[in-house]
Amino acid sequence: MKALQQRAADLKAEAQRLHKQVFEPASIAPKVTTPRADLQAQSSKLTSLEEAIRRSGLKDGMTVSFHHHFRGGDKVVNLVVDKLAEMGFRNLHLAASSLTDVHAPLIEHIKNGVISRISTSGLRGELAREVSMGLMDEPVVFRSHGARGAAIANGELHIDVAFLGASSADPLGNACGYSRSENAKSICGSLGYALPDAQYADKVVILTDDLVPYPNTPNAISEHHVDYVVKVDSVGDSSKISSGAIRDTKNPRDILLAKQAAKVVVASGYFKPGFSIQTGSGGASLAVVKYLRESMIRDNVKASFALGGITAHMVRLHEEGLIERLIDVQSFDKVAAESLKTDAMHKEVSACEYASPEEPGSATHYLDVVILSALEADIHFNVNVLVGSDGIIRGAIGGHPDTAADSALSIIVCPLLRGRIPCVVDEVTTLITPGATVDVIVTEYGIAVNPRRPELRERLLAARLPVVEIEWLRDKALSIIGQPAALPFGEKTVGVVLARDGSVQDIIKAIQP
Repeated sequence: MKALQQRAADLKAEAQRLHKQVFEPASIAPKVTTPRADLQAQSSKLTSLEEAIRRSGLKDGMTVSFHHHFRGGDKVVNLVVDKLAEMGFRNLHLAASSLTDVHAPLIEHIKNGVISRISTSGLRGELAREVSMGLMDEPVVFRSHGARGAAIANGELHIDVAFLGASSADPLGNACGYSRSENAKSICGSLGYALPDAQYADKVVILTDDLVPYPNTPNAISEHHVDYVVKVDSVGDSSKISSGAIRDTKNPRDILLAKQAAKVVVASGYFKPGFSIQTGSGGASLAVVKYLRESMIRDNVKASFALGGITAHMVRLHEEGLIERLIDVQSFDKVAAESLKTDAMHKEVSACEYASPEEPGSATHYLDVVILSALEADIHFNVNVLVGSDGIIRGAIGGHPDTAADSALSIIVCPLLRGRIPCVVDEVTTLITPGATVDVIVTEYGIAVNPRRPELRERLLAARLPVVEIEWLRDKALSIIGQPAALPFGEKTVGVVLARDGSVQDIIKAIQP
């Protein structure tokens, strides 16, 4: 009994000691009374670009990544690479979702050894011309948007430091492509191609020209993924996000092609309530939605969703109740960017959610109709959207092979001729989208249907559309302009095109001046 009483006394004493340790005022840490706004300003993540680079642990030979949501108005790539050159970095691998005309300053950084490798979806402008003529020792690696997202997620494309421009961010790193503040400068909308970088890069640096109070909500990129936040003068020019290949067309030939493609959609058997649609870059393909509108109203056909690069035309149809939801991986104009900010049915998705071949739930797997452009198509229905008729790289793979492969109906719109150059040929200069995934090619001279789709051909004939054989289109082009001279390609490989599964699909040789 005495032993039990002693044990009880010992337990009581231990309980009193613990109670005193936990609840005695002297043992409690002083309460932080600094105003929360001051704490935000003192965020350890908020720093200069140079200090962010130093703290990131970046070393020579590592991989840095960027996104292209500001397109021709992007200012982040040049700003960051200039700083990396100033700090003495060498032999870096630049992994951008795409590069455009505005990135011509990279030429000098390649010549000076700051950049030795490039991975991207596309190249344009003077940078593309120089690469095509053999500027780099290492060939540029080209991936589709979906394949890039998958490669980042599975580690094939490892990113050491991601530098991501955001239209707004708070001091902790919550960031997005629009802003609710009155000081908004650079609006780009969806940050879909930046999201895999933010999720999987070892270090993430957000650059913004609109630093807003915490919390910046809703956000595309969470503070959980962000290591450093840098305030800069400007991350991009919003007026140029709809430049180049995504400018609204007024070309009569493009309008004719768009109208014809819209007729193909209506007659295809897929134009029914709840269908889904995407249009790729290129004036004619983007304009198809505008000409589908009349048929949708007439036949009371409403789409379940529109996917991909969202445009003002799609926003209009959505607001009219003709498209239920918008799934946005890249906003193609300011109207789309503003819609994303205000409309709960306008959803932002990452490149992986959009088109990764390794994501069973990626949106392209549920896509009915896609309308895409082309630089060339051949008699096997293979498509080239990357290398021009002069052998110069002048485009981007984008989501072209992703959507063609996953959609129920893929339609390619392209003119029969561009100037004195045929667009329907025996064999494409560079294979980007395999013919096995292409269903219809629409030209101003006629419509060719892949022999793999006899039922589709019968539907279009029943609708009295001008269906012809693909060889007839090739012969028609040659009868007008004759056989073009062979391109003067050299031996040096300047580009490697990877298929969606990561295998080498084609190579690009240097063009001789």
